[in-house]
This record gives sequence, structure tokens and C-alpha cells, in this order.
Amino acid sequence: MAETMLAIATTPDEPLSLQAIARPEPGPEEVVIDMRAAGLNRADLLQRKGMYPPPPGAPETMGLECAGVIAEVGKGVTRWKVGDRVCALLGGGGYAEAVVVDEGSLLPLPDGMDFVQGACLAEAMMTVYANVFQRCGLAEGETFLCQGGTSGIGVMAIQMAKLAGAGLILSTAGSAEKCALIAQLGADVAVNYREEDFAEVAKARGGVDVVLDMVGGDYVAKHLEIIKVNGRICNIAYQNGPVVELNLMRLMLKRGILTGTTLRARTAAEKRDIRDAVERQFWEHVEAGRIRTIVDSTFPLAEAEAAHARMSAGGHIGKIVLTRDA
Repeated sequence: MAETMLAIATTPDEPLSLQAIARPEPGPEEVVIDMRAAGLNRADLLQRKGMYPPPPGAPETMGLECAGVIAEVGKGVTRWKVGDRVCALLGGGGYAEAVVVDEGSLLPLPDGMDFVQGACLAEAMMTVYANVFQRCGLAEGETFLCQGGTSGIGVMAIQMAKLAGAGLILSTAGSAEKCALIAQLGADVAVNYREEDFAEVAKARGGVDVVLDMVGGDYVAKHLEIIKVNGRICNIAYQNGPVVELNLMRLMLKRGILTGTTLRARTAAEKRDIRDAVERQFWEHVEAGRIRTIVDSTFPLAEAEAAHARMSAGGHIGKIVLTRDA
């Protein structure tokens, strides 16, 4: 009889709950991680509504990032061994006692870092690298605008841009408390969007070279107004909606680039390349404490419904994390 484990099941119109499912087994280049902590993402809320299904071959259960201990390794795995403490980018499956993932999506958990902190790293840092640095080519001395600076991704984007030598960093948040945090993380200009128009603030600072957009909707047209010549805008979410109206002449005259990406459906090889770049360029800063995580709250795995309610309500600062005992 196949070994089972507990995982969070999603049944339409019913609260999230634990159920027994088959425990995963590793393929040749995969590992099985005993999950200790798993980060929440807004993509999980979309998946729960049937709007963001997992890519082919990924676990059906939710969860795009976790930290834990390697329990099994495939016969082709070369770098990792049973017992290694790791954090991981997942195609799905983090809301479970164990998850299987390609070895190229793992990063080593620094000594002294706990699993809750570790669960905040891989997905956010790899997303930031893929979009801000790989896709948009943020260069030393350029001006960077990050929307949603206290989100899990925003927290990492500000710190990584600062360490990469961005000339000026602007970021937005919805309260004085959140603005104070993004200033502490390295933003030179923290804009409370409930009190100020971020576009007017950006114009007064001479415009921006790169925008990381997690809002979409009417913000896209505003971003076209504030980018400099050869500016780049990358959309990775759309809290204000995915449908926009644009003046393409403005984009043409500025020789701008408007792009968007997702990370989840990329191939294992693509994710490995992004992982390698993050480890090469930024992991020493994680190990030295120059890149820090911000944890809003933790919930036991069995209380995933409450964790989702916390995220849906908004107002959280940093990551919401599910945990389980060893």
C-alpha cells in the first residue's frame, strides 16, 4: 500500500481542510522535502478559485514555496543529500507534509536561519531576479519603482535593487507603518498611495527606468507616463485587473518595453538558471544578513483557511507562512 501524508485539499465552496493523499516519490533529478514551513502567495488564492491551475506535472495542491529537510533524493541528484536544510521554489504542493521538486529549484538554507524565514526566500528572490534583472535589465545607477513594497516580493525587490546599485528606489504602500518599513529596507522614496499620487512623485524625481508592477489596471497607463526613454515595465500581477487601456504612441515615443511574465510554468532548466543566478549574485547577502525576511504571521498547516482569510483581508506586512512540527 502506498505511503500517505496530510495535505490541504481544495474543494469548491468549502473551507480548506487536511486530507490524506499519496506521499510523493522523487524522479531521477528530484528530491522529496519534508516541509517545515510554506509561504503563501496571492497566486494561491487564484488557484483556489480555479483561475491559476498548476502546470502539467506539478502537484495539484497549493503552495509555491517552502523550506524543510530533504528526506529522499533521486538517483540522478548530484548536489543534495538526505538531511540537507533547503528552501525551494515549487510548481505546487507546498501545503503538505512533503513535496517533490527538481533539484535545480533548491537553495541551501543558511546556518542559523529558521524554516519560517527560509520559506520567504526562494519564490520571491527568483521572481525578482527573473523580472527586474533578467527581463528588465535593471542596471547600476538606474531608477527603480516597486509597487507593493511590503509584499513578499516587494520586500525582496527593494533589497536586491539596493544591493545591485540602483541609483534611486521608489516604492509604494498603503499606510505610514508600511512606508516606514520600505524606507528601512532601502527605498529612497516611500509613497503612501492613499495620500499621494505615485506618478506625480516619480515625475518630480525625473521618472523611472524600471517598474515592477503587481497592480495592473489603471496603473499601467500611469507607468507609461513616468518611464524614461528606454524604460521598462514588467507586470507580474494585476490586483486592479488584467484589462487595460493604453496609448501606444506614448510607448513608442519613449522606446519603452511593456512586458509580463510568470515563473511557475517555466521549465526545470529555466528555473535552474534563475536559481544559479540568484545564488551567484545575491545568496552571500542572505547568508550575511544583508537581505532579511519580513514575516507577518504564521499559522499551523491545519489552519490554512485562517491564513487565506488573513491574506484576503489585506493589511498584512511581509509573508504569511504555514508551519508544521518536525
